[in-house]
Amino acid sequence: MGRWRRFALISAAAAATVALIACGSTEPPPAEKAEMPLEQARVERGRYIAENLALCEHCHSEIDWAAPGTPPVAGKAYAGALFPDEGVPFKVVVPNITPDIETGIGAWTDEELGRAIREGVSRDGRRLFPLMPYMNYRQMSDEDLASVIAYLRSVPPVRNALAKNEFPEPVKATFPPHQPITAPVPQPDASQHGAYLVTLASCVVCHTPMDKQFQPIMPLAFAGGFVMKGPWGEVASGNITPDASGISYYDEERFLQVMKTGDVGGRQLNVMMPSSYYRHLTDEDLKAMYAFIRTLPPVEHRVDNTEEAAPCERCGGRHGLGAGNRGED
Repeated sequence: MGRWRRFALISAAAAATVALIACGSTEPPPAEKAEMPLEQARVERGRYIAENLALCEHCHSEIDWAAPGTPPVAGKAYAGALFPDEGVPFKVVVPNITPDIETGIGAWTDEELGRAIREGVSRDGRRLFPLMPYMNYRQMSDEDLASVIAYLRSVPPVRNALAKNEFPEPVKATFPPHQPITAPVPQPDASQHGAYLVTLASCVVCHTPMDKQFQPIMPLAFAGGFVMKGPWGEVASGNITPDASGISYYDEERFLQVMKTGDVGGRQLNVMMPSSYYRHLTDEDLKAMYAFIRTLPPVEHRVDNTEEAAPCERCGGRHGLGAGNRGED
């Protein structure tokens, strides 16, 4: 029995014990709102994370890029696809994570799924390409991991056989080393909530430029300039640090508006900013994300997709306003 299922049974047994004690009392228990069963609550929490925060559906589905909101192609949600970014000089196959027995994760154990999500190790021992942001998902709590797994097991199975990834050895050498999870990962407290959400959303992945070895340039973390080219066109991610060249002028209300609508002063952001998914996050969670982003170190890096792309000394790429940036002194 999977560890996550054992945890569910233990939790359910504990709830049942509390109910029996209450029934034995001489005083009738106070009327309370009926709570959602644990497994159902986990499925709903897992859906919230997978669809709206961690964007599992968006990455693991064939996407209709021309449709409003860029939804998955009908019948292809979570069924895997060829990653469409033309800037990657080798083929990347995003796997089928529906519970299909033969082509998806139907035969995987909970432990195997947890290891893939948080440690980046496939069922057959292969190291996963870090496009799968397992280095961020390492921070996912045990309870949220159990919820994501419960939800993935609830989606309709789709038979969709895909090739396995085969990366050149020089590329494999850049993969992060395996770091097993050796202790329980707790749910974060209120003071950590915004950082936790931004980590699971992998904002740093898209909003940090990469060098020619596909490694993030961490002095420019969250400062934008990561160029993506595909069915959505060619677009560079924006600087979301609280620098004057970033979003220092955003207040909480404006941040929520952009996250929910993709509208920045009457202009729509490129669909690679998945506001059609983020709009379903709660206001509480979006406010926590904003509060955390405001604590980031300001980083000067001008990026503007309305301007003609030009070489950037700061990040080494090409993007709008690139010529206005200078390398570090």
